[in-house]
Amino acid sequence: MILETYELTKMYGDRVGCLEICLSLGEGQIFGLLGPNGAGKSTLVKMLVNLLAPTSGSAKLFGRPLGDTEVRRRIGYLPEHFNYQPWLTANELLRFHASLCGMEPALTGARIAEVLELVGLAGKGRQKVGTYSKGMRQRLGLACALLNDPDLVFLDEPTSALDPLGRREVRQILLERKRRGKSVFLNSHLLSEVEMVCDHVDIINRGRVVRGGSMDELLSGATQVRMETDGLSE
Repeated sequence: MILETYELTKMYGDRVGCLEICLSLGEGQIFGLLGPNGAGKSTLVKMLVNLLAPTSGSAKLFGRPLGDTEVRRRIGYLPEHFNYQPWLTANELLRFHASLCGMEPALTGARIAEVLELVGLAGKGRQKVGTYSKGMRQRLGLACALLNDPDLVFLDEPTSALDPLGRREVRQILLERKRRGKSVFLNSHLLSEVEMVCDHVDIINRGRVVRGGSMDELLSGATQVRMETDGLSE
């Protein structure tokens, strides 16, 4: 397993962010965290990428503790809410991110062109970020997350601003990464998106994982429906 959490908990005073989360993610796997808005999905991811400190519990990435410098070189992250510098061109923004990743300058230009094409922004690299549409900014965020070709990428609602065609393209990108042995941690509230790409899904609500399993396990069980009616004639 490249990701394991042990009763990972985050409290905001008396309010639960995440409570005793235990999960694992294997190599070459697409893991889905499914839940409504406000369920605790983003809080969990922020702990895993070391942007929030857990209140209790622990986690390991690639067998090492959260925040390890070498581990951070191997991950990518697309937050749900981001705001890139509007005065920069996409090429300039990606070159800045490449420098943060420690990428070799001689290889940076080719890699930038590659990820822009991958996310559907080929030929848009010289355009300022401030002129991008919301969907184009979402694609640019995905390009930043994939720039260093990470072994594990965390994506928080990556298709929220995309049209149906854009969502399909993102699904293809995720499946291609899986084919290459890379891993994906996908946060979403869209059941259809998770169902089409994920190997394993945990369902979170009010900070707690309430159910989990493979897609086959979750979809093959019996469904119980309770109906209440009143005011019916004979």
